[in-house]
Amino acid sequence: MSNSKTIKVDYLARVEGEGALFIKIKDNELTDCKLKIFEPPRFFEAFLRGRPFTEAPDITARICGICPIAYIMSSIHAMERILGIHVGGQLRELRRLIYCGEWIESHVLHVFMLHAPDFLGYQDAIQLAGDKPELVKMALRLKKAGNEIVRLLGGREIHPINNKIGGFYKVPEKADFASLLEELKWAKEASIEAVKVANSLECPDFDQDYEFVALHHPDEYPFNEGRLISNTGLDIDIMDYEDHFEEIHVEHSNALQSVHKGHGNYFVGPLARYNLNYNQLSDLTKQVAVDIGYDRQVTNPFQSIVVRSLETVYAIDEAIRIIENYEKPKKHALDYEIKPGIGWGCTEAPRGILYHRYDIDEKGTIKTAKIVPPTAQNQSRIEEDLSNFIPKYMDLSDENLTWKCEQAVRNYDPCISCATHFLKLNIERE
Repeated sequence: MSNSKTIKVDYLARVEGEGALFIKIKDNELTDCKLKIFEPPRFFEAFLRGRPFTEAPDITARICGICPIAYIMSSIHAMERILGIHVGGQLRELRRLIYCGEWIESHVLHVFMLHAPDFLGYQDAIQLAGDKPELVKMALRLKKAGNEIVRLLGGREIHPINNKIGGFYKVPEKADFASLLEELKWAKEASIEAVKVANSLECPDFDQDYEFVALHHPDEYPFNEGRLISNTGLDIDIMDYEDHFEEIHVEHSNALQSVHKGHGNYFVGPLARYNLNYNQLSDLTKQVAVDIGYDRQVTNPFQSIVVRSLETVYAIDEAIRIIENYEKPKKHALDYEIKPGIGWGCTEAPRGILYHRYDIDEKGTIKTAKIVPPTAQNQSRIEEDLSNFIPKYMDLSDENLTWKCEQAVRNYDPCISCATHFLKLNIERE
């Protein structure tokens, strides 16, 4: 007699956006596994067309309330490439600083509010707070430090408005950082404790053979500049991204899935950055990694919770370095002249690389736009992880197997709302 069952998770909990899981098992073998992204597409690329190029940063910031800086800066870098602008000195340092804020708030939110409950056996962060209130209070205070960086440099915590092509609309005085610096010194010690907490969590044995893709800069851990590299030999300028990567449509998803041409799916995000850029971490972060045995390649996606915690240490340490060395720049932004062209930008959102490409005309009007967020790039890899993971836990009850699969998806901290910009509507008439 055939022994088949279907597991459907209609709404994934503790992820940003709307997605579902579909798992089909027949005769104790996995026959189908899909991550279904059904959140409606929002067509940001389409309504960017015809807008002034200066509006791209503020419009794309609305794509995601968790990682707006990555959207702002990817669009800014693309426009600056067209205009021949190179931002250096303290303005560049301030850009790194606001990235630190975004990483801190996003990573802490994911580690303690979205993912840690899985490892500790809680349904959500509310239950976790009931049993471990001090841990949650520490996490909320850490997250607030990241929010404060974004508020100070971006004008507000959500959808910041102070970044612009060429620099900022306004830059802070050194004195403006005084109270924040003291809080970050507390946060540095707290983040090291957070790493220890994350490292104490029991992870399933699930090492995989990944192609990792991330930005790489020879002198610093990547935020918003560098070449695109992989552990399979890729080493390209961002302008060549579309020569190597393409998006494909699958029936069950409202997001296009990205693949590396000739290679298949790939992995972006903290594990990719960490494995490809370990040597660029700060001395403090590397010492913390050594202390917990993470001075190595990490290929178990469940251990991404530890790597995110280590990146939080780095972001706080880097923020302190920038603030302590800060001197107010003479100009808040560089001047430029409008000219037509095509520009490419790629930055490291907390979840991985975020690619933008724009074509503007001689008046600075956007002719075309392309945006490829990290979750769309990871979606195919998530499905392969599930296909490899489920057979190991086939004997679990449906409830426990569902829990395990949701946890596997949350390893990627997917931002589903970000991923649903790309659906191409094709109508066939007969």
